Amino acid sequence: MIEVVTSYKQLETSTDHLAGPLILGFFGDFSQSATQTLPAFKAFCEKHPQLPAYLVDVGKVKDVHGHFQVTQVPAVVLVRGGRVVNRVVGTATVASYEAAFLAADGSPATASKAAESKKPGHSVTVYTTQSCPWCVRVKNYLRQMNVPFKEIDVGRDHAAAMELVRRTGQTGVPQLNIDGHYVIGFDKPKIDRLLGLSGAASMAN
Repeated sequence: MIEVVTSYKQLETSTDHLAGPLILGFFGDFSQSATQTLPAFKAFCEKHPQLPAYLVDVGKVKDVHGHFQVTQVPAVVLVRGGRVVNRVVGTATVASYEAAFLAADGSPATASKAAESKKPGHSVTVYTTQSCPWCVRVKNYLRQMNVPFKEIDVGRDHAAAMELVRRTGQTGVPQLNIDGHYVIGFDKPKIDRLLGLSGAASMAN
């Protein structure tokens, strides 16, 4: 049986402070892939009742995903001792979840499979100046969404400033380089799209 999570405090209470192991599924009806994958998650949970399962609707519950570094839905994580040891992000099947979360004997997997099931990170560089309020906002947003980034202060690095103008034709900041794609200003929809943060705006509000 899957328990629906209503808040992080309720989750802590229900799971004895997240001692685990347990499964947390993060979904939301604003994401088509999440809607398509939810039946597979439910089928996995019903097939393997030995793993306590919890469902988080990130469109309604805003204070849980950040604790588990979830920036995209669908995402399903295996938690032990309060920390994520395995995760599957994006469209998945029952077999995908079994491969990531279960050992050969059907017991919860250890962290050894985490590298296999975790998506590779993005390369993010943020170009800023010290006097730019929108630079502060974009950095805070990335931190809120648990996205690591490198910061370059073009007010102090003249060579970087010239290279940025050469590449984008723009002198204003903030500018972001996400996996080789440039974003001018705090363009949240474009940032979310490049980082795969489906529904991130809803999750962050």
